[in-house]
Amino acid sequence: LVGNVVLYGATGGQAFFRGRAAERFCVRNSGAMTVVEGVGDHGCQYMTGGRAAILGPVGRNFAAGMSGGIAYVWDPNDTFLEHCNLASVELERMEQPDDLAELYRLVQLHHQYTGSPVAARLLDAWPRALGQFVKVMPIDYKRVLQERERAAEAKVQPEPMAAGRAPGCR
Repeated sequence: LVGNVVLYGATGGQAFFRGRAAERFCVRNSGAMTVVEGVGDHGCQYMTGGRAAILGPVGRNFAAGMSGGIAYVWDPNDTFLEHCNLASVELERMEQPDDLAELYRLVQLHHQYTGSPVAARLLDAWPRALGQFVKVMPIDYKRVLQERERAAEAKVQPEPMAAGRAPGCR
């Protein structure tokens, strides 16, 4: 068990906790990558960046005011929704290849560094376990990422040809 406000305002690095965290885990996290096996009330509150993988139960008011970063929550009993504050986040299925790879790597590192039996069980049953994870995505952060993606795609689009001329020629 780790105490209250662990990783409060963290700006970077990695942290792996074999066991549960008390209240306000990862509050105002802006860059740390972390794995823990459960959190008390107000987990990931006001988080603005980084990643948090929660491999166990969460307390009430999870993700309140979360505006950035991503949390992955293992929810084998389908009870997470009643503990999450949905005012600023959406819950998504784990479908994006980048998310799948990132979560797997976090759980793998957690097992490597802590010897966690929870992580070992998840890795042993990975395809089934993956379906029990929920991605917590801040609404505004998602919009910003989509806008960046659209802008990047617009830059790579070839210039349209006008009247049979090559792009850039007048």
